[in-house]
Amino acid sequence: MTHETTRPESHISAQSPQEEQADTEAPRLESSVTPQQAPRSADVDSAPAESSVGPSFVYAIGRIEPQFPSLSTEKEFAQVAGVSNTGGLTEPEVLRRVLGDPANRYLARQMAWVLVIESMETYLLVPRDLADIERLIESVRPAPKRDDVDVVVGVRGPLAPPELARGLVIPIVYFDQIYSFDTDSLMRSVPRDPDNLPDKFDDAARDLFERMVLVGDNAGGTDAHRALNYLVLRYPLIYAKSAEQISLNSHLVSVDVHSSSLGNGVRRVVDVVFNFNNRATDVTESFFVRVDVTEEFPFLVTKLSSYIRR
Repeated sequence: MTHETTRPESHISAQSPQEEQADTEAPRLESSVTPQQAPRSADVDSAPAESSVGPSFVYAIGRIEPQFPSLSTEKEFAQVAGVSNTGGLTEPEVLRRVLGDPANRYLARQMAWVLVIESMETYLLVPRDLADIERLIESVRPAPKRDDVDVVVGVRGPLAPPELARGLVIPIVYFDQIYSFDTDSLMRSVPRDPDNLPDKFDDAARDLFERMVLVGDNAGGTDAHRALNYLVLRYPLIYAKSAEQISLNSHLVSVDVHSSSLGNGVRRVVDVVFNFNNRATDVTESFFVRVDVTEEFPFLVTKLSSYIRR
């Protein structure tokens, strides 16, 4: 298994797009997912069941922040920074330079690497392979921006003991993969058809991305959240369909996540349904994509197509 930080261009696989432009009203996300501005409550009964046996997987989107786990580590870092060539550097630049120095790998291994989701310290990150400490170091931006994004794929472990993160008690995630990028780079990587490109395609794509990842309580730990996070990063046709619907005077009003009968009790498969309402006719049209979330890495089962409610 190779572990590497993927550049944003590889997050979105090349497929036909035309993208989404989303309305200022936040869409609803049903099942086990409820957006912060959802007009209706979650339908818990339709949420896919989580397995009580086996590992619990995480596919989370947030920001990785290195924190000092103890006062002694903080003091050691300060001493090393004091004798390093850090004159004229900002604090983020100092952090990256010191931790990025191979001679200081012992410090990088001592740091508490925390994934922050919507300003909440959510997971303590631990590499399954110690060589992947480099992936964590690369997530430290010398010039951080508000739209910086880190994606963590791994296995959820127990709660971290207080001494690992200076009293912070949050779940450990043993990660296998990290993506670090910014939203602008992700949007540029979304394939598009220049001959059939809706107006404000880029704005629409960004809006859909933000709506999906900012869904309330999306810690990337449930089947529904993992499927959503996988789709916004790996399946550009959802952007294309949303943009197409915007050009038809329709807007995204909700996203439903339902357990699919295709799993047959053997695999965990979910249907992610995107519902668009036409402003002129008040008719709702739905499209769905099917995702297998049985194991650590979700994958597409059925491509985006029309959805007919039974």
